[in-house]
Amino acid sequence: MYKTAGYCFRTSRAIAAFGNAGCQYDALEDVPLSARDRAAVARYVREEAALGCGP
Repeated sequence: MYKTAGYCFRTSRAIAAFGNAGCQYDALEDVPLSARDRAAVARYVREEAALGCGP
């Protein structure tokens, strides 16, 4: 969702996975996501935490 919306990734891992070509937004809060998309992202973060995923 963030890649499609134009987020400029910062970590080498994210850049390797998604790239930064065409990115427009340096701050997550500036990325134009719908309320539905933001809710989905929050759900994914919760699910990853529950599974012990993450950096």
